[in-house]
Amino acid sequence: MSQFMDPEENTPLLNGDSDSIDTRDDDYKSRWRSIRVMYFTMFLSSVGFTIVITSLWPYLQKIDDGATAGFLGWVVAAYSLGQMLASPLFGFWSNHRPRREPLACSIFINLAANVYYAYVYLPTSENKYHMLAARALIGFGAGNVAVVRSYVAGATSLKERTGAMANMSACQALGFILGPALQAALSFIGEKGLSVNLIDLQLNMYTAPALLAALFAVVNVLLVLFLLREHHVDDHGRHTRTINYGSEERLDVSQETDGDIDQIAVVTSNILFFIIMFIFAVFETIATPLSMDMFSWTRKDAVLYNGIILSCIGFESILVFLVVKVVSQRIGDRPVLLGGLIIIFCGFFVLLPWGDHYPQIRWADVRNVTHKTFDPNPASNGSFEPTGCPAEQTWCQYTPAVHLAQFIAADVLIGVGYPACNVMSYTLYSKILGSKPQGVYMGWLTAAGSGARTLGPVFVSQVYTNLGPRWAFSLVCGAVLGAVLLLVALYHKLIAFSLRYGRIRE
Repeated sequence: MSQFMDPEENTPLLNGDSDSIDTRDDDYKSRWRSIRVMYFTMFLSSVGFTIVITSLWPYLQKIDDGATAGFLGWVVAAYSLGQMLASPLFGFWSNHRPRREPLACSIFINLAANVYYAYVYLPTSENKYHMLAARALIGFGAGNVAVVRSYVAGATSLKERTGAMANMSACQALGFILGPALQAALSFIGEKGLSVNLIDLQLNMYTAPALLAALFAVVNVLLVLFLLREHHVDDHGRHTRTINYGSEERLDVSQETDGDIDQIAVVTSNILFFIIMFIFAVFETIATPLSMDMFSWTRKDAVLYNGIILSCIGFESILVFLVVKVVSQRIGDRPVLLGGLIIIFCGFFVLLPWGDHYPQIRWADVRNVTHKTFDPNPASNGSFEPTGCPAEQTWCQYTPAVHLAQFIAADVLIGVGYPACNVMSYTLYSKILGSKPQGVYMGWLTAAGSGARTLGPVFVSQVYTNLGPRWAFSLVCGAVLGAVLLLVALYHKLIAFSLRYGRIRE
């Protein structure tokens, strides 16, 4: 994280910060210190989400035998549904009160929900619904992402905005790296782990990550309470509002906020962000079940290998953010967004099954049956875990398997396209809104993304379970193509507020 500590450092992500017209005074230092707290909040939010994502499915199977892949979609979606409901509320709150209030409240909710998640195995029945509730509450706490984005957008000038958003995305990517990496490391605790009888805790590879996320939340809330200050600058970097412990200083910048926001551009940006987040939600949801079905990985193998893969995608994303900042300065934000969508399309197109190699079938009530073989001596110690594609998914018997090389190639392509689209979509959005208070608008953008993360897992779990990967990935390719056409059609609308009213030159 040291590369994000000084906005004047000559680093690829931050060398644009030296263009700020602020002098080296206390306001300037306080502003960037607060922005770094937002970077760290985004980082910890990302860690808190990804640290359990690869173990959701095996944990769900372990605590409730009646859970299906279809219910997994609802569990993954519950996080985003909670975030979708909370984002506009926290955004509205942040427009009228100091940002530390909604941030601290949301982080406390996240802390309590992670502890709840670690104990969902305790009830004697319907454990899957407790996991559903815990994930929904964790998502509700994650509604603070809208506050984080609105704060960074409001505390940076137009020239600083892309760099700051890239920094924030890089911190988010670091979270995506550390989260799965920690989950992969904690997988060595095993499914049994150890018991802490004093607090009725079973500490294993499923509960330890959630408790670690709760610890991160404690650190996060302390930073927000003791370091965060309120700052707001216009598109030229002039302070328009500085709030410290209830005192407020306002400068007259009415000329910077006069004019109406282009609502067509706002709606378009929300639709594009919805599609982008929908696509990635599909990918992260299906990765574990797909790998277990296609490559006959065990639950432990799937958690470990997918954790490593997601960590590698996170490293790749950081490189993308480095490139995005440079490229966007040369060719603009919109071409980068368009290029990212095209790369994502290629990633899902690569995943389409082909050839004459079929997945190993896991027949119901038989421990080790494949297309042609049967093992008469299955493990007798109770530790045997059947692997392969479940026979109840009838498409397993006639749909070619996705090759490991296809899976890795898709990971690489989506790991390039998604981060580029992600950072450009909300960078463009913040520029479209201008210097007006962005809490509610950012709340709606986050809600659009959360809605996508709600529908995406449900969509892919149902389509994948009933129709298989060919239908699932073909439909996703169609959604990406629709986003490309929408962006091209309304390309001229997605411009900065100040540029639209002629206050700056392109």
